[in-house]
Amino acid sequence: MQKKWIVIPSLLALAMVGAVVTQPMWRPLWERVNPPPKMAIDRAMRSQTIDTLVAKLNEHYIFPDKARAIETVLRQRQQEGKYDGLTDGEQLARQLTNDVRGVVHDLHMAVEFSPRPVPPEPVGPPPATLAEWERSAPLPLRLFRHVSDLDVEKVDHLDAGIGYLQLSSFPPHFLVAEKYAKAMDKLADTRGLIVDLRDTRGGDPRSVALLVSYFVDQRTRLNDLWDRRTNVTTRQWTVDKPGGKRYGGKKPVVILVGPGTISGCEDFAYTMQALKRATVIGERTWGGAHLARPFRLGEHFFAVIPDVRPVSPLTQTNWEGVGVIPDIAAKPDQALAVARDLLQRRLHVDAPLVAAGH
Repeated sequence: MQKKWIVIPSLLALAMVGAVVTQPMWRPLWERVNPPPKMAIDRAMRSQTIDTLVAKLNEHYIFPDKARAIETVLRQRQQEGKYDGLTDGEQLARQLTNDVRGVVHDLHMAVEFSPRPVPPEPVGPPPATLAEWERSAPLPLRLFRHVSDLDVEKVDHLDAGIGYLQLSSFPPHFLVAEKYAKAMDKLADTRGLIVDLRDTRGGDPRSVALLVSYFVDQRTRLNDLWDRRTNVTTRQWTVDKPGGKRYGGKKPVVILVGPGTISGCEDFAYTMQALKRATVIGERTWGGAHLARPFRLGEHFFAVIPDVRPVSPLTQTNWEGVGVIPDIAAKPDQALAVARDLLQRRLHVDAPLVAAGH
């Protein structure tokens, strides 16, 4: 299938440099140097935004019947004049997002406003290799890649032979593969591992598949991805030869999750749990499974619309709307201590680590 990004409601649809400078840590400085222009939204722009949103939903949303239901609601509210008083772009985007989600409860679905012009939708798939990415990425991002941890936040050895890996997202696989290889080399000799996904964003499903590959001993089928655009289902598999040392399929793994575990990071936890390869500890996760991408609605609006649905061959479903349900419940600030205690007891008695409910 064509390569896709998983996106969350954000300014990810803007140019890649914009995606960097609009992150919370950069926004105050960037907007002081280059403040966004003020603008009012008139009736024509509201109508164009709603009309284009309806068209894009009907063309791309993974559930066509629900897209039609959204259209009915938006048209009714439009006829009732519910949007007439919304002259602020952020306000209109927020209201449309709430109205759409009120019908489908899809957390990846969103309408966003940008005071600066939204670039045209990209032609063709996003980069599939590092070489392709370097040819298209702006210089600041290419430089940033060399100094960034690429959301591999921490790789550590705890007491009693327990390893610790903290991630905050799953960046494109061709960018993060080297980081994963180095991390797993460092962790390979530990006797048990904690993967901390409690405070995360989304990510690339191929990066999820790459990381899962370190924890199995043979080629393993993962999620099936159904693409509405092509009506084709593609099977995902682990990578035969991931870089660095494999952790293997026998040593105990614990994954920490919570409400801040979203999208691609949920994918990793859900998949490892379904494979009975990890015990999940924490609280129920965010509950967003669908793969989404941005669609331009006009010069200053875009929508994030899910158009690919993952289905686990083991559970015949996914985590959309329900999240990943932990095997062992624990408050987020206590999950690490619970995990360490569990692994210490497991390693001490050398007994099987069985996830509750499996």
